[in-house]
Amino acid sequence: PASATRAPAIAESCPIRRAFCFSPQVRGCPCGPPRFRTMSDIPPKDDELAGTEQPFVQHLMELRDRLLYCIYGIGLAIAVLAVWPGPNGLIDFIAHPIKAHMPPDAKLIAVGVFTPFFVPLKVLMMVGVLAVLPWIMYQMWAFVAPGLYSHEKRFALPLIIFGSLLAYIGIAFVQFFVLDKMFAFIQGFTPDSVAATPDIASYVEAILSLYLAFGLAFQVPIVVMLLVRFGLVDIAKLKSFRGYFIVVAFIIAAVVTPPDVISQLALAVPMCILYEIGILGAGWFSRVSKAPEEEAEPGTAVDKPADDKPAQ
Repeated sequence: PASATRAPAIAESCPIRRAFCFSPQVRGCPCGPPRFRTMSDIPPKDDELAGTEQPFVQHLMELRDRLLYCIYGIGLAIAVLAVWPGPNGLIDFIAHPIKAHMPPDAKLIAVGVFTPFFVPLKVLMMVGVLAVLPWIMYQMWAFVAPGLYSHEKRFALPLIIFGSLLAYIGIAFVQFFVLDKMFAFIQGFTPDSVAATPDIASYVEAILSLYLAFGLAFQVPIVVMLLVRFGLVDIAKLKSFRGYFIVVAFIIAAVVTPPDVISQLALAVPMCILYEIGILGAGWFSRVSKAPEEEAEPGTAVDKPADDKPAQ
C-alpha cells in the first residue's frame, strides 16, 4: 500500500517515463512490486460537459418544447402560404409539369368526394414543412447540442445548412427537370383515342414520394462524411465500395421511383455523383472537425520503453 501511494510520484522521474508498468526489475525502478499501470494512475482531464447532466424528465420537457417550436413554425408557414400565394397558386405551380404535356383545355380531375377539400390542405402542409425545414433541423440540433463538445458544435450548424440546401436542390431538381422529362416520356405512350386526365390526388401523392426520395437521396455526401468522421469506414474502403454503391443506387432508384427509366436514371446518376463528392469532402471534413486531443502532436503520447538488457 505504501509503495502504491508513492508510485505515481516516483513514476514522474522513472526512466521508462510512465510507459506500461512500475517494476523494480526495469532499470532499478523503486516503485514497488511489479504491476501493470491502470487507468486510475492517469489523472483525469477536465471534461467540459461535467456537471451538465440533467434528469430524464428534464430531457422529456426539452423534447416537448422543441416539438412545439417545430409545430409553431409549421403553423406559421401554413398561415402565410394560405394568404399568399394561396392553395390555388400552390396547386397550379406543382401541377405545371404535367399540365404542360396535357391537351390545351384539359384539367386535372378530382375523383374522390372530399378530394377538393383535402388535397389543398395536403399541399399547404407539404409546402409549409419544406419551407421551415431548416428551422426543424435547427430544433433537432438544439435538442442534442447540450450533450455535444465544443468541437462537435462547431461543425453541426454547417451540416444543418448544407443538408437543408441539398434537400432543396433535390426537390427543385424534381420539380423543374425530372417531372417534365418523366411526363413527356409517359404521355408519349398515350394513344390518340385516350384523353390523359390524371387525378389530382394521385398526382400529389406521386410528387410527394418523389420529393421525399430525392430530398433524402441528395443527403449522400452528409452520410459519407459522417461515416468517415466517426471512424465507421475509411476513404479507401469507400473507394473500393464504389462499384457496389452504383448497383445499390440503381436498385434504390428502381424501388422508390415510378416504373419509367427517366426518373430512375434521374435519381441513380446524381446519387453516384454525390457519392464521389462525399468521398472528396470526407477527408477535409475529418481534418477540420477533429477534437483538440486528436490534434495533439505525436511527441505528447506516452513513449514505449526501450528494450534494455536485464541487469546481471
